Amino acid sequence: MSEVPAHERDDATFTRLVEPLRRELHAHCYRMLGSAHDADDAVQEALLRAWRGFQRFEGRGSLRAWLYAVATRTCLDAVGARGRRALPVDLGPSSARAVMGDVPSTDVAWLGPYPDVGLTYEQREAVEIAFVAALQHLPGNQRAALLLFEVLGFSVAEIAAMMDTSATSVNSALARARRTLAEKAPAATQQQTLRKVGDARVRELVAGYAAALQRGDAEGLVALLVEDVTWSMPPLPHWYRGLDAVTDFAVRLPLGSCGAWQHVPTSANGQPAVASYLRDGDAGAYPAWSIDVLTLRGDRIAEITSFLGREHFAAFGLPVVSTPRR
Repeated sequence: MSEVPAHERDDATFTRLVEPLRRELHAHCYRMLGSAHDADDAVQEALLRAWRGFQRFEGRGSLRAWLYAVATRTCLDAVGARGRRALPVDLGPSSARAVMGDVPSTDVAWLGPYPDVGLTYEQREAVEIAFVAALQHLPGNQRAALLLFEVLGFSVAEIAAMMDTSATSVNSALARARRTLAEKAPAATQQQTLRKVGDARVRELVAGYAAALQRGDAEGLVALLVEDVTWSMPPLPHWYRGLDAVTDFAVRLPLGSCGAWQHVPTSANGQPAVASYLRDGDAGAYPAWSIDVLTLRGDRIAEITSFLGREHFAAFGLPVVSTPRR
């Protein structure tokens, strides 16, 4: 980015220069914070900070690097204030049988889903649930260093300048972060798996999952799952592992006592997903219920992460109420 003359540093210039980077900055903030809503706030705060400092930006370096530095510091402030986000699998052992009357845990900051429309292959890979969840186990400085180096391609020297530290400290943070990620994140990414499986089989899995729930078809659902499948539903704390436990949960709740469903295929975190709507008694309408993100292993479903709450739907461009289908 060439130098921006002082007389051109006005609102219009700032917007013109920053707007093309807003989407990738938002994805960076999501990776740092584990929440699309927190990312919204962080990007807004970061751009406000950037605007306040824009008159002092001399253009000697990259505007992109400067904005990432501002966004990263903003996220580090948020991490320090709130801590990490979690999934149910991080908090305790799985349940062998369906927990009836499970209630949301409000004392946990939960990981949330991310709308991936417009992201490139590489960007989608870096917002996959397993990767973002693994990042949450890192201290803020390690998380930032890893993302800036491995995902965004900044040099150690650039990262040291961004984080106001030494190259030695950055290298140390990277080494520790890589060790943790090697333990927490799977070797194969979902993008690699999806390419091997192929679009036709992915569509078949999504359609089969939605159809099984709508029909109350336990056998049809089980046929789509691996033996050690997991199903979690943040913000509900209980989760299930293995065909027996998942089948018991499914038969007792989503396939049994919950009621009638409607489903809309979508995509979240670079993975196939289904937006689920649950009928509101006899009212006829179907309020938004969850964004169900599917993680594949081979050509079957290995994990179902149902992010409960209508607050997730707007970011995906989905209505919060679905009308009955004829």
